[in-house]
Amino acid sequence: MSKQNEDTNLNKIPATSPDTRKDILEKIREIYPALFGEDNALNVKELQSLVDDYSKPEAERYSFPWAGKTASKRFAFTPSKARLVPDKERSVDFDTTQNLIIEGENLEVLKLLQASYFKKVKMIYIDPPYNTGHDFVYPDDYSESKQAYWEKNGVYHDGVRMDTNTESSGRYHSNWLSMMQSRLLLARNLLRDDGVIFVSIDDNEVHNLRKLMDEIFGEENFVGCAARVAKKSNNKGDFWAPNFDYILTYTKFRAEAAPFFGGVNYEAYDQIETDGPRKGEKYQLVRLYMSTIENRNPEQRFFIDCPDGTKVIPPGSTFPPERPILGDGIWRWTRNKFDAERDRIVIKKVRSSNLIDEQGQPAGWNVFTKTYLNDVINDASAKPNSLVEDYINQIGSHELNDLEIPFDYPKPFALIKYLMEISRIPEDSLVLDFFAGSGSTGHAVMELNKEIGGNRAFILVQLPEATDEKSEAFKAGYKTISQITIERVKRAGVKIKLEKPEVDVGFKALRLTKSLFPQNLFEVDPDMTEEQKVKAWEIYLENSKQAHFFDYKPDELLVEIALKDGFDLNFKAEPIKDFKKNKVLDVSDGEKTALVCLDATIEEETINALDAFKERRFICLERSVDSTRKWNLKRMFGENLWVA
Repeated sequence: MSKQNEDTNLNKIPATSPDTRKDILEKIREIYPALFGEDNALNVKELQSLVDDYSKPEAERYSFPWAGKTASKRFAFTPSKARLVPDKERSVDFDTTQNLIIEGENLEVLKLLQASYFKKVKMIYIDPPYNTGHDFVYPDDYSESKQAYWEKNGVYHDGVRMDTNTESSGRYHSNWLSMMQSRLLLARNLLRDDGVIFVSIDDNEVHNLRKLMDEIFGEENFVGCAARVAKKSNNKGDFWAPNFDYILTYTKFRAEAAPFFGGVNYEAYDQIETDGPRKGEKYQLVRLYMSTIENRNPEQRFFIDCPDGTKVIPPGSTFPPERPILGDGIWRWTRNKFDAERDRIVIKKVRSSNLIDEQGQPAGWNVFTKTYLNDVINDASAKPNSLVEDYINQIGSHELNDLEIPFDYPKPFALIKYLMEISRIPEDSLVLDFFAGSGSTGHAVMELNKEIGGNRAFILVQLPEATDEKSEAFKAGYKTISQITIERVKRAGVKIKLEKPEVDVGFKALRLTKSLFPQNLFEVDPDMTEEQKVKAWEIYLENSKQAHFFDYKPDELLVEIALKDGFDLNFKAEPIKDFKKNKVLDVSDGEKTALVCLDATIEEETINALDAFKERRFICLERSVDSTRKWNLKRMFGENLWVA
C-alpha cells in the first residue's frame, strides 16, 4: 500500500455532532438489507409497504400534521458544526465537579451531547416556554446558511434573535410544535432505557404536546399527566381563573422504568448504620409494640430479654405460655421473625415505656426495629396522587428571594426534587434540564443529595436570552437569563455546602460557540462547480492554516475533539512525563481513553517515544505531521491512529 493510500485511510475525528439520520439508516439496513437498492438508497415505497397496516383504510389512519413538521424533524437530525468552550472563571470547582451548566441554544447543545451522553440520562425535567401568544425565543431557521445562523444566534455577540410567535403570524401552534419536536427527538436519544421525562406545560398546548410526545416516545410509554396547583388564588382569565398547569410524563421504555412511589418522610430516617453489610444506610427506629395491633396470636406475645437480665412484654393480663386474650398487647413480629432478624432489633433504656416486666410492672426498656430507608423506597406500593398541591409558584419565588435573586415565575426546586423522589432516581444518576431558566433543577439535585445522600449530577442548558430591561433582574445586573441560572446554582451551593460539605455543589460552565475545525467555517456559493469548490477549499485551508486553525487554545480544542469523539465533558487529561518535546495527554472519562497531542508540530523524538504506547489509541492534528511522520504513525498505531 502506498503512503498516499494510507493517508486516505486515516480515521478522522468527526468535525460535527453525530449524523443521526445516517445512524438510523444503518440500523434499518442491519434489520432489512433488501430495502436498499444498488445505489445504496433506501426504497421508501418498499419500506412503506412493509409497515403499512392494510386493515385500516388510508383515510382513517391517524396523523398529527402541522406546517413545518417535516422541516423541524430534518433540522433535528442535521449535525451541529458548533462546539462547547469551557468558561472556568464562571465555574465552581471546575476540576472536580460532575455538574454542567451550558450557555447556548439548546437544540445545538443537544446535538453536541448525542455522542457522549447517548442513553446516559436517567431523568429529564423541562419547563419550556408556554405558547401564550407573546414572543418566545425561537432561533431555528431551516433555510439560512449555517454561517448566517451562527451570526444571528449569538455566536459572535451576546445577543440572540427573537422571533415572534403571535396568533397573527398564522403559525401560532405550528412554530411552537416545531420548536418542541426537534428538541424532544434529540432528548429521547439521551435517556437511558429506564429513564423518565417530565414536561411542565399549561393548557394552551397540553393537548398538542400530548400528541407530539405520543409520536416521539410512543403512546404506550405515556405514564400520566399530573395537574399541579400553580396558584391558590388568581383573578386573571375571562371565564375560569387558571390555577393549574400540567406535568406530562413519559418513560423511555415503560417495562424498564421503576414504578413511581408515593414518597417518604426522609427527615424521619435520622439514624445511620455504623457497621455490618448495611453500613452507611439511613434508618429510623420503630417500636416493636404498637397498641393499635389486636389479635390473639400467641406467636406474637413473648418475652424479650433486656441487657440487664430483665424481660419485657407488651401490656396484658396473660403471660406465655398462656394464649393471649383479646386486648392483650402483641409484638408486630412473630418469635420466628424476631429470631431471624435479631440484627435489626434495638433495645433501649427509656424514661417511660409502654411495656411491662415479668411481674406486670412498668418496664424501664423499650424494643425497636430498624426500618431502612432503602427498603421503604424499594418495597413501597403507594403511588403519588396526580393532583400535586404542595408546590405552588409562590414557593419558587420565596426560594429565589432567599438567595436575593429576582426572577419571574420560577418553578420551585422542591417540585423537581419531589419528581426525582417519586421516580426513584438512583444516587449516581444524571438529570438533564435543557430549558433551565433560573436553575431550579440544579438546585433540586443538590438538595436531594444533601438530604438523602448520593452523587446525582445535573446538566443545565440555558440560552443567553436577554432579560427585559424593565425587569428587576435586569436592574440587578442580570442581562441574560443564563447569568441568573449560574448565579442561582452558585448561591444555593454555598448554603448547601455549609450544611453538608461533602455534597458536590460545583459546576463546569461552558458556552456554545463556533467550531475550531476549518471545514465547519467554510462555505461556498452553491452555484459553484465541484472543481471550483475544491479550489476554494484549498485556498481557504491555506489562508486559515496559520491565521485560524493553529491560533487556538489547546484546552479549548481538546474539549471540541473529545466531545465529538464521544468523551463526556468530565473527562480528565493528564500530561505524560515520558515526552519531552511535545505535550502528550492521557485522556479518560472512566469508560473511554486515548492519548492526545494537539501541538502544531509533532517532533521525531515524540514519534519514537510513542512506540511504547502503540497498543493505545492516539489522536493528533493531521496537519501537525508531514507525510513521512504520518506514515510512521499509521504503521505504529494502525486502526488506533485518529486525526483531527
